[in-house]
Amino acid sequence: MTIFGANATESEEQSGATEPNGAAEPTGGNGPRGAAEPSGAGGATDASDLDAEDLVLGYPTAPEPVIDGESIAAEPGAVTALVGPNGSGKSTLLKGLADQIEPDDGSVLLDGRDVRSLDTKALAKQLGLLSQESTSPDSITVEDLVYHGRYPHRGFFERTTAEDARAVERAIDLAGCGHLRDREVGSLSGGQKQLAWIAMVLAQDTDVLLLDEPTTFLDLHHQMEVMEIIETLRDESDVTVVVVLHDIEQAARLADRVVALADGEIRASGPPEAVVTEELLSDVFRVDAEVVDTDRGPRVTPIRARHEE
Repeated sequence: MTIFGANATESEEQSGATEPNGAAEPTGGNGPRGAAEPSGAGGATDASDLDAEDLVLGYPTAPEPVIDGESIAAEPGAVTALVGPNGSGKSTLLKGLADQIEPDDGSVLLDGRDVRSLDTKALAKQLGLLSQESTSPDSITVEDLVYHGRYPHRGFFERTTAEDARAVERAIDLAGCGHLRDREVGSLSGGQKQLAWIAMVLAQDTDVLLLDEPTTFLDLHHQMEVMEIIETLRDESDVTVVVVLHDIEQAARLADRVVALADGEIRASGPPEAVVTEELLSDVFRVDAEVVDTDRGPRVTPIRARHEE
């Protein structure tokens, strides 16, 4: 899991462990808690803008860019859902927004500043990413994992503060995993682990939160819990959320704005009722479906898969 949005932080040197993309990986130690006065790090007060302009993203092993010159604006303080079939470029676009992939062209602007002009710690205080690659030692407790999200707000050898403790308690409460705080991560179910990882990225206390398929592989109960967390962030905070979702009806119910991708191109963008249409499902997802507007957003009933003629 990418914890701090972009690159390695000072915690990487402390832990001696990194993930493939260079972000720090959790360790079991946090040092004494509440050992100092608050450092002044706090939550967002105003919603942040996150925009990509003419973004070109690819991989060294791919002959062509995955995303080729696309632009996107995440609505400040709202939930933007990226949807599309497998291989459409959703996760690649999210990684580009998080500065996990260096663009071949174009830029990502956070409150008007190019994210590549921000040092790692400055970016980590503003932007958090929950990726699909969540790894940690099995022996770490949930509470210790959540405390790991506070690394961007501390100096190299600083102890955790009272502000850290408050942020961790808020995150654990919002994620609804207080009953798991003393459990080892290795003993948790998949859904419980996901709640713990979400609590950790919430403890990072950022203005922008990027979530890559947070409900995938979860049972219906845990999917609903994750969606409720995102809804609470939208309704009770100034956090700007961008989330990749496979379930288009889930996206339509949850998001203020839906961005539909296919073959690395943005095919539609706007409110759910304008984007989630029978025509789009046919064109982008290659399914015949019935779409009915409800007070909970468009309801999608798939009828049949479309096949190439």
